[in-house]
Amino acid sequence: MAVNVRIPTPLQKLTGGKGDVTASGGNVKEVIDHLEKNYPGFKEKLYSEDGELRRFINIYINEEDIRFIDSDGSQVKDGDTISIIPAIAGGSGKIQK
Repeated sequence: MAVNVRIPTPLQKLTGGKGDVTASGGNVKEVIDHLEKNYPGFKEKLYSEDGELRRFINIYINEEDIRFIDSDGSQVKDGDTISIIPAIAGGSGKIQK
């Protein structure tokens, strides 16, 4: 099954500058494995050394957070869009006046 994957700017150096790529797989993990075959180094940016998705990586299937489905086991179908969004953190925690 072919799905569209939206690549965040920090990972586009691995995809040759492409912000959108096509990948195949029956679930999110298989899609990421496919991306790793085509863009070596991609998977290590999303997974920790113990094989878990990194806490600050958010992945959506058609705008639905996979944490509320079946994590990286979430099923995908032909034509779905997967968005990979790194969480943004920082700042002082103070509200500026």
